[in-house]
Amino acid sequence: MTSPFQLRSYVNGSWQGGPSTFDDLNPARPSEVVAEVHAADAALAADAIRAAREAFPAWRDTPAPARGEILRRAADLLEQRADEVGRDLAREEGKTLAEAVGETRRAVAILRYYAGQTLEPDGETYPSASASTFLYARREPVGVVLAITPWNFPIAIPAWKLAPALAYGNCVVWKPPELVPLTAVHLAQALADAGLPHGVLNVVLGRSSEIGETLLAGPVDALTFTGSNEVGRRLQLQAVGLGAKVQLELGGKNPAVVLADADLDGAAEQVARGAFLSAGQKCTATSRVIVERAVIEELAERLVERAAGWRLGDPLDSDTKVGPLASAAQLERVTGFLDLARREGGETLAGGKAPTDDGGYYVRPTVLAGLGPESAVVRDEIFGPVAVMLCVDSYE
Repeated sequence: MTSPFQLRSYVNGSWQGGPSTFDDLNPARPSEVVAEVHAADAALAADAIRAAREAFPAWRDTPAPARGEILRRAADLLEQRADEVGRDLAREEGKTLAEAVGETRRAVAILRYYAGQTLEPDGETYPSASASTFLYARREPVGVVLAITPWNFPIAIPAWKLAPALAYGNCVVWKPPELVPLTAVHLAQALADAGLPHGVLNVVLGRSSEIGETLLAGPVDALTFTGSNEVGRRLQLQAVGLGAKVQLELGGKNPAVVLADADLDGAAEQVARGAFLSAGQKCTATSRVIVERAVIEELAERLVERAAGWRLGDPLDSDTKVGPLASAAQLERVTGFLDLARREGGETLAGGKAPTDDGGYYVRPTVLAGLGPESAVVRDEIFGPVAVMLCVDSYE
């Protein structure tokens, strides 16, 4: 077994540790430590905000094409490292290797897109009624952006947030989740190696309970957050109270509607991909399937066939289709919903918890039926490989 990585926060151009540590575990084999994280404390979090604030004037005044060239170089470096980054992502998050490498390449594309945006016009002029008045609008950076990202897409979502912020002249303090620090370090390293000036991007690795208030109080000029509804709404109130702009991407409970004239093979395939890939740990997951009564049994057969046939296993195995959940807490959450479904009289057509010898956090692709629309299993976000089938009489 390889030795675990030693990870530290990236603040003002250097890798810095804090007074405490925690382990980054492999959810396929929780006894395996992927990395040891030297966690930031409140003082280091405050240093990160300060570094971003001090770096902002020079970065704001850097010509936009020069900022874009750094993003372009970072994209090239990340592309060269995609297999390595994808493997580490799969080990610490549980996503299959194919999905992990694919997500890394998606981050490459995002960096390149926003590099291109730095060559586009950054404002407009308007006709004036007065010969002595020149009317124009110009995009200006807001300042210091606090980015708080989730563990389920640990490189694509950060790229969506960091790339535009940096391209348009903002400095960023990034708080990745505790479950995926190694992937965060890979992205930060690519940007640092591409020549990003010190202080423009600061990555704070640590527990939200210990550094969250310090980061939010900043002061910061904007907050971008992806995560749960509950946490997002709380952060929104705090940030607005401090005068910061806020952008939120919160949870979902997405339906697929399958009518009697549907291509049932195609429908089953798309529902399965939406519900089971990434172990269902995505806000875009297909977690409820509303089906006309005339075809519900046929669709259920096809969906159960896929749930049973898609291989559950180690995400690094090439034939694995569905990996583990990301953490013990995720396993407890998802199995809690499965237990609730049974207590409410629901029927498990396929799947359920999959005990393993090495303690991996596995839940088989699961298909449930027989639950009413008022059930929490139907209404709440499960964030696991679970599809709930709901029968209706007609489209109306």
